[in-house]
Amino acid sequence: MSGNPKRGKHLRKEISFIELFIIGLSGAVATAVFFSQVEMTAYAGPGSLIAWIIGILLYFTIGLTYIELSQTYPEAGGPSRYSIYSHGVVTNLINATADLIWYLFIPPIEAYATIEGLDFIFPQLLNKQDFPTLLGAIVGVIILIAYIPFNYYGIKIFARITAEFGSVKVIFYALPALALIFLFARPGNFTAYHGVLPYGIAGIFAAMPFAMFAFGGARVVPDFAEETKNKRDIIYALLLTIIGQATIYILYDVALITTVNWSAFGIKVGDWTGMSNIVGNPFVILASSYDLKIFLVIILIAAIVGPFLTGYIYMGSGSRVLLAMGRSKFMSSAVKQLHEKYAIPYWGLIIFAVVGALITFLFAPIPSIYGLISDSVVAGYLGFATNPVALVVLRRQGVTKYRIPLGNVVSAIAFVGSSLIVFWSGWPAVPYSVILLAIASSVFAAIGKATRDFPESLWYIAYIAFLTFMTYIGSDGALNIIPFIDATAITALVSIIVFYPWGIMSGLKKENYVEHDSELKE
Repeated sequence: MSGNPKRGKHLRKEISFIELFIIGLSGAVATAVFFSQVEMTAYAGPGSLIAWIIGILLYFTIGLTYIELSQTYPEAGGPSRYSIYSHGVVTNLINATADLIWYLFIPPIEAYATIEGLDFIFPQLLNKQDFPTLLGAIVGVIILIAYIPFNYYGIKIFARITAEFGSVKVIFYALPALALIFLFARPGNFTAYHGVLPYGIAGIFAAMPFAMFAFGGARVVPDFAEETKNKRDIIYALLLTIIGQATIYILYDVALITTVNWSAFGIKVGDWTGMSNIVGNPFVILASSYDLKIFLVIILIAAIVGPFLTGYIYMGSGSRVLLAMGRSKFMSSAVKQLHEKYAIPYWGLIIFAVVGALITFLFAPIPSIYGLISDSVVAGYLGFATNPVALVVLRRQGVTKYRIPLGNVVSAIAFVGSSLIVFWSGWPAVPYSVILLAIASSVFAAIGKATRDFPESLWYIAYIAFLTFMTYIGSDGALNIIPFIDATAITALVSIIVFYPWGIMSGLKKENYVEHDSELKE
């Protein structure tokens, strides 16, 4: 690590608007394009399209909260720091740990997605249950380790490579879906097999976590805020990322529903639930079954290279989350250290890669890709839920430097949306994630001696407990006491009537932003 030691003291502002937008879009659009569609359709049939539309609206409100907070605190890994300014140490510890769990799962998920694409060429990588074999797990680890060089040589090279390859990736993703729709679409499929809602409204809500996994990727934009040349670019890059990914997701959902090839998928005609039993990448199977040779090649490239791009982007943004946690003193100060030449959080990158490789190898024989998605969604949205509350608190304390229109309404909708996504993730994904969150938070609390501002965190701890309890007694929980729609309504009402105002009042007890502004300056 030779070079001028002064150069590495700060993250460098090297990312332009176009680069930030492509980082956001190419980072957000990957595994979900191919796999969320299938699982959502298995739950909701053609109603998965409605789930996507609801998902777009919910995540748009969450994205708006990121816009306001990132303009006030344009920090690396910012979404994992906002709550320390509004609610102090313990709330932020839990919030940042939940974010970290989300981030640690994404690169392995993307590595598995690449394996799914490679399996079409090398069928030894997956078994009949669609799980990676031992060879597949080893290949997954190699793929994950290969993410490191794309992040190591500085943000300028990272942004330039990602912008170039990301632009091609988006085109390659769009072309096969358009080809399938224009050449083979049968619009009658929306109603031919038991109607638009073959499994009722409950099916739409059960499909929602997979849509929200897809949209969660947009938060990589504020993660790179500190390295963006103009912080106002974050506003437009985030909005365009959400719009761009929404367009592609809807395109693929329409393609799957209207061009479904039951025999190629090996399932009974009209059996939407059978979609969850598809082995391999479903769109590779579709393109192959319709003999679209050119588009098969394109979609194979997209299926292999596309998730790889997302994987290394998440590894980079995940290292910024570790940097943020280091600034909050939840981890060793080593994760804050920047490479003297390349000005990247290199210890954070190494730690993230090692842990990610272990997850990739150890989890390979246990869950399908959908199991990992469910667990990461719960952790991610438990982390996201603090930001709408932080927005209102910092507004009322006069800290906010940029205000989105109708911010109080937007934040309330975003908070309820986050609550429902966790609830809809169901049992046992919620308790698994909450137990993991509790263990990891306890470890970080011990490392950083993070016990300050505990009273301001009680609302958040009670909120997580409430969501876990609702999942336990709901229709898809362990007890199945309350019908799905009723349980959904209870979750939404209690979240907005009890926990949202409780969270705001807790944040207003103390001006935490005064104390924690100094951590960034250090």
